[in-house]
Amino acid sequence: MAVAPSLERSPVARSRERRADALVAALWWTGAVAVAFFLAEGGLTILNPVDYLYALGRVAGIVAAVLVMNQILLISRVPWIERTLGHDRAAATHTLMGKVAFIAMLVHASFILIMTAHYDGRSVLAEIPAMWDLGWFMVAAQAALGLFTLVVVTSLLIVRRRWRYENWHTVHLCVYLAIALVIPHQFIEGSTFRSKGPAWWFWLLLYVVTIGSWLAYRILKPLLFARRFRPVVSGVTKNGDGSTTVTVAGDRLSRLGARPGQFMLWRFLAKGYWREGHPFSLSAAPGDELRITVGPSGDFSRSLAALPVGTPVLFEGPLGVFTSAARTRAGAVYVAGGIGITPLRAMLEEPHSGPVDIVVRARSAEEAPLRDEVRELAASLGARVHEFYGPRGFGWSAVGEPVKLGSLIGDLPDRDVYICGPMAWADAVEADALASGVAPEAIHRERFGW
Repeated sequence: MAVAPSLERSPVARSRERRADALVAALWWTGAVAVAFFLAEGGLTILNPVDYLYALGRVAGIVAAVLVMNQILLISRVPWIERTLGHDRAAATHTLMGKVAFIAMLVHASFILIMTAHYDGRSVLAEIPAMWDLGWFMVAAQAALGLFTLVVVTSLLIVRRRWRYENWHTVHLCVYLAIALVIPHQFIEGSTFRSKGPAWWFWLLLYVVTIGSWLAYRILKPLLFARRFRPVVSGVTKNGDGSTTVTVAGDRLSRLGARPGQFMLWRFLAKGYWREGHPFSLSAAPGDELRITVGPSGDFSRSLAALPVGTPVLFEGPLGVFTSAARTRAGAVYVAGGIGITPLRAMLEEPHSGPVDIVVRARSAEEAPLRDEVRELAASLGARVHEFYGPRGFGWSAVGEPVKLGSLIGDLPDRDVYICGPMAWADAVEADALASGVAPEAIHRERFGW
């Protein structure tokens, strides 16, 4: 029986994790810095004990604003943030900050409303329209809270499961409108900002850096790439497993520096397609052509089979750290669920210095994406392919074949394990790998879902 190596992380892995931890901590601590500016500018004016509630409401609003800006920064595709955190951790931190920010918004709105009604001698309900007399910016702020509430409610798992991705994504775009509506009341009505002291400049810098990063990397960069590389759809193939392969050609696309395992956000500029951008992994090693293979999981993905050849393309990326650069060992195990095979299939085109095993999980052999290509590439590497088909059991394998990774691969603790597939299934694979003695630093995941 193979002896599991020490689970102590390697120096490279520890350094990478420390940088990621430091970045996340800095984002959280920005809220404390903002509160410190509030206090330094005399924001805490207490004449009666009840005034503490009003001050708490103001502090909650400050924290909420900082966290929303951090959320925007995390999804701005800033290269050094992507390299430091990776897509999965950036998305997880974005989600967590969104939950805390919304709670802070509710505290801010409730306490400010209640205390203002108390100071003005009105009921809470009467105070809501009374705030409109302060100016249009208060009407805008109240509308923004409504939009944030809509986005949060539709992001709840119980709601998302009943919604098409396209509908959810459209509603989620309301966040940008909500931010535009809420900013004016902070600078116009917020007493901390009227003097244009250090706090005013702190917030101006925060907004400029955050919104500027989003505009630079989410809007300007894709437009510049479109002009520089002139990407167009050069081929569309409907595969026997139900998936669709789209090939994109352009002017020396190899200069992008994309790597097998990475993904990009794609927007096809044809009628019926251009309104939506979707993340799809590269399904072949990138060069002067880029290739994606998309499973028929929704209306948009199913419609790609009819995408016209010659369609211009806008893309963001390449993105993600799910590449061979993350390797810590010579050998590798690639574990794929369904269409999750795509980034792993691309990685099979790279040279490998150690043993390779590929574990494929799908509903049936006929529905296994790129099955023939995977087998052919595995043969060229001398790699073993383990295929499991049928309904899912309690673990990650098929219901009739309860299998553990350690029983398939004897030296599993000495390999890197790359996992790509639906989130719940990938969680089961990761738990199995950890239980089999694989070090946490040697497990690499690419989650997909929404």
